Amino acid sequence: MPLRAVGVFVLASLAFSHSARAQPAEDFYKGKTISLILGFAAGGLNDIAGRLVGQHLGRFIPGNPRIVAQNMMGAGGLVAANHLYNVAARDGAVIAALDRNTAQTGIRGMANVKFDPLLLTWLGSLSDYSTDAYPLWVAGSHPAKTIADINRLPVPTRLGAVGGGSNMLVALLAKEALGLNLQVIRGYTGGPAILLAIERGEVDGVTLGLSAVIAEHPQKWENKEIRPLLQFGRATRLEPLANVPTAREFAATKEARTLVEFAELPFLVSQPFVAPPNLPADRAAALQQAFVRMVHDSAFAEDAKRRRVELSPMNGQAMLAVIGRAASTPKTVIDKFNAIVDPQN
Repeated sequence: MPLRAVGVFVLASLAFSHSARAQPAEDFYKGKTISLILGFAAGGLNDIAGRLVGQHLGRFIPGNPRIVAQNMMGAGGLVAANHLYNVAARDGAVIAALDRNTAQTGIRGMANVKFDPLLLTWLGSLSDYSTDAYPLWVAGSHPAKTIADINRLPVPTRLGAVGGGSNMLVALLAKEALGLNLQVIRGYTGGPAILLAIERGEVDGVTLGLSAVIAEHPQKWENKEIRPLLQFGRATRLEPLANVPTAREFAATKEARTLVEFAELPFLVSQPFVAPPNLPADRAAALQQAFVRMVHDSAFAEDAKRRRVELSPMNGQAMLAVIGRAASTPKTVIDKFNAIVDPQN
C-alpha cells in the first residue's frame, strides 16, 4: 500500500476510533434501555416519584431511550449510592433516585459510605421543599395536642422509624437535640408500614413528609387521623401547618438550632436524581437538560399532580451547591450530629 494510502487509512482508523469513544448522545441513547435504580422500598412517595420520572424522562433524552426502574433497598439509600459510584457503568445508561439523606450521609464520613457526593453527576430534584414540610405526627387519639404536651406525659411517645432514613434521623434529633420524651423504634421498611403500625397501636407516631402523607394516605390528613405537632425542613411555618411550630422555633439553645439546620439541609434536595461520576460530558449534559425540560413539561406536571407528587424542582447545578454547603459544615457540628443519629447508639 502506498505511503499516502497508509496515512489516509491510519487517519481514518483514528477518526473512527475517536468517533466510537465520543459517540454523540443521541446515537448512544437511540434504541438503548436506561436502568433507573430506586434506592428505597416500593410503594412509598419516593418510589412513586421515581417511577413517575422513569415514565417521562426518556421523552426528553436525545434518542428517546426506554427507562426501566428497579428497587435496590438498603441502609437508607447507601446500597444504591455505593452501587452507582463503584459498580454501575459510567456511560450514561444507569441513573438513580436516592433518599434525600444519602448525600449528607456521605459528608458525615460514615464507615459504610463508598462514594463522594461531590463527584456524582446530579441531574436535579423534584422538590426543594419550599412547598412541603416534614412534621412529627402522632395518632389522632394520642393525648398530646401540642409538642409541649409530649414532655408532660408519664411515658415516652413511641415513634416508628426506618433505619438510616429521614424519619429515623429526624426522630432521633427530636429526642436528643430538642429534649423530647420520645422512644424511637427502628426496623420498619417505610412510611406506609409505620402508618399501619400506628393504626395497630404498635407505635404512637412518626416523622414523615406532609406530601408523603397526602400522596399515600390522603384520608389520614383529611380525616385528621394523625396530628402534626412539630415541622422540620423549614425556616418558617408552611401555610397549611400555620399552627404548628418549626423545629428551629422550638430549639431551646443555639447548639440545638445549629444541629437542626444541618439536619434539615437534605430537605432542600428532597427528591434527588443522580448518575455516576465521570460520564461523557455530552451524555451528562443530555441527562441534566432532559431533567429540566421534563419538570417544566405540562404532561409531566399533570401526571405528578394526579399521583400527588409535590413539584418545586431544582436543577443539578443548584443541587450541587446545596451539597457543597452541607460539606462545609464545621466538623464539630457534624461530630455532634453523628453522636445523636448514629444507629449503633
